[in-house]
Amino acid sequence: MQLSISLLLVTLALCCYEANALVCPSLLEEETAFLLAGPLTYKLLIESYRPPSDVVEAKLQLKQCIDQLSFRNRLRVMNILEKIVLKCNI
Repeated sequence: MQLSISLLLVTLALCCYEANALVCPSLLEEETAFLLAGPLTYKLLIESYRPPSDVVEAKLQLKQCIDQLSFRNRLRVMNILEKIVLKCNI
């Protein structure tokens, strides 16, 4: 399942590289909270989109895994995402 999602993203990147690459501010907010916020804050944020409860639970389980990374490593991932956003939003 994860391999197919990765393959889809790579395919979209290669085939649609000239498309509008502006990043949605809501996505940035969600990704920042996913990496850096606490579980309750993140849960409140994703529940504001009114997803099905099983989606919320799945995202919270994934966040538990991410929270096991050191804060320093999560900041590194955040810095990489910032560089990508800056390059795409030019």
